[in-house]
Amino acid sequence: MEHFDVLVVGAGISGIGAGYHLQKLCPKLSYAIFEAREAIGGTWDLFRYPGVRSDSDMFTLGYGFKPWRGAKSIADGASIRDYVKETASEYGIDRHIRYRRKIVGAAWDSSAARWTVDVVRGEDGAREQVSCGFLFMCSGYYDYARGYRPHFPDEETFMGPIIEPQSWPENLDYAGKRVVVIGSGATAVTVVPSMAEKAAHVTMLQRSPTYIASQPSVDAFADTLRKWLPAKLAYNLIRWRNVLGGMYLYDTSRKKPEAVKKHIIDAAKAELGPDFDVDTHFTPSYNPWTQRLCAIPDKDLFEAIKQGMVDVVTDHIEGFTPEGIALKSGRVLPADIIVAATGLEMQVLSGASFYVDGEPVDFGKTFNYKGMMFSGVPNVASVFGYINASWTLKADLIAEHVCRILNHMDRGGFVECRPVNDDPDMAPAPWFDFSSGYIQRAMDKFPKLGPASPWRAHQNYFKDLMMFRTGPVDDGVLRFRSAKQERQSLAA
Repeated sequence: MEHFDVLVVGAGISGIGAGYHLQKLCPKLSYAIFEAREAIGGTWDLFRYPGVRSDSDMFTLGYGFKPWRGAKSIADGASIRDYVKETASEYGIDRHIRYRRKIVGAAWDSSAARWTVDVVRGEDGAREQVSCGFLFMCSGYYDYARGYRPHFPDEETFMGPIIEPQSWPENLDYAGKRVVVIGSGATAVTVVPSMAEKAAHVTMLQRSPTYIASQPSVDAFADTLRKWLPAKLAYNLIRWRNVLGGMYLYDTSRKKPEAVKKHIIDAAKAELGPDFDVDTHFTPSYNPWTQRLCAIPDKDLFEAIKQGMVDVVTDHIEGFTPEGIALKSGRVLPADIIVAATGLEMQVLSGASFYVDGEPVDFGKTFNYKGMMFSGVPNVASVFGYINASWTLKADLIAEHVCRILNHMDRGGFVECRPVNDDPDMAPAPWFDFSSGYIQRAMDKFPKLGPASPWRAHQNYFKDLMMFRTGPVDDGVLRFRSAKQERQSLAA
């Protein structure tokens, strides 16, 4: 059986970052990256719907070790994919990737101090096993096979195609067609203005509004700094400015939600004018940052609305008809194509089955350690980025900290590290304090938080920066076991 010191799962933005840090900080360790699909890029290779882009700026979504040099701060999916691929090639990380290797199970054996990992090969569906000393899950938080797709009444009667953004048809022709996009989240506000460029008309149909704020796709301040300063210095300054700005907005949203709400709504009213009903269509019932804000580049959605290319309808679906969608208000929306931008399906650790010494692991009953490990589960870490900031900010910190743990184990002769909760009465709290539907649907699957560090997952870059970079590795909660201890235990 082939063995690696570290097995990284996923060749998206987190997995490639993990490869970089392992090479730099743990050069003695062997590692491989197993990727279920046939390409680098993760999310940015999978999603191919019109207009796909990040709503996080690339100066924080980009890696801390590789400056983003693209012209746009809000970048399209293809540009992000190329950036991740370029990073993998530049640092030789791509030589460690094995494609079409889907992890379906992992079993920890304490006596051998290693994981045995079950893998399905995509080419032929054959199964194989590999082993590793440490398992680093960098595969994201949602099901790549399918999105969240509710069944609508009478949808089988609709005469046209019903498209899911996560599996967008490569040659879908929507030129001159009437399109209804169901949803109001990040995917919907991206797809709608992009499709409106070719479609006869696009309607965004939502049950309830989302906070939508415009930001420039090109950062003029960043361009000025990059013109006059060395690339790395300019990148770091812009990165910190954006980190601080994002933290300020999130903190203000929590402390003064009405003020932030008024600012966002007033900006939409100023852009759309007095004839558009912003109160109905762009004024949510919840406070800012209890769900993610939707960013739109260069006011593109607002511009499409003003030009009459896009309508926004806030209503509930009664059922589908052959020609479109019937609403509870009695209105019928005609459609040739319907796009169900209805969200994601979340899953824990790629949906694989985990066992520790023969016992199945229910991650929903574990406590999360530092936002990256799980109580009672040895030698495994996972990346889950920020909800209120760019994913990569935390992915970089977690990868660095995993390397600190691995180096501590190497110096001390340890073969196992396991977070241990010594308080049987510790009150569990949900991992996410967010009301978004895709999060609420999956809460029972995810680990719980405790009342204090290290059983908290901070949504604060500064707190994590201090914890991961300067906090102790051997903190008394993460317990280490040496090979000598294992031999003594077996002898006893």
